[in-house]
Amino acid sequence: MLQTFYPTQYLDSAYQVDFDGLYQEGYRGVIFDIDNTLVPHGAPADARARELFAHLKKLGYQCCLLSNNKEPRVRMFNEHIKVKYIHKAHKPRTANYKKAMRMMKTNAGNTLFVGDQIFTDVWGANLAGIRTVLVKPMNPKEEIQIILKRYPEKIVLFFYKKWLKKQGKQDRHRCKGGKK
Repeated sequence: MLQTFYPTQYLDSAYQVDFDGLYQEGYRGVIFDIDNTLVPHGAPADARARELFAHLKKLGYQCCLLSNNKEPRVRMFNEHIKVKYIHKAHKPRTANYKKAMRMMKTNAGNTLFVGDQIFTDVWGANLAGIRTVLVKPMNPKEEIQIILKRYPEKIVLFFYKKWLKKQGKQDRHRCKGGKK
């Protein structure tokens, strides 16, 4: 039952994902959460985020930001990134994951999602059939409703790591650069 919340991959940072390797595997679209995935909550796109998106575009990826935030927040982050975006996404509902794929002209088989929350980001992407990359939150300072979700997330992660070990993939959650 808990497996519906398990990510395909669990990394320390969105900046460790092996996007080059995934592109070679056939992935063409990346959907990103913003806050605590790419930058601390409320921060604008920093140099590292701008470099990442420039690299993804150069590789040939289509990108879309999918955020439960209001439009001013998402638009401000996207000012220097200049990718497609959906605000007030109502994650984990799957409708806007599917809309993002339509906007990028991709499908569940060649799209991945990168985010920091299990019960919104990962669960919604899993329900939409998209490969998921869960990353550790960048900053411990979060809104109270997110802090409260982090406690049950710890339980899911405990069982996820136990499941990985049982599957013989104990190092998968610690992998660097997305490699097993």
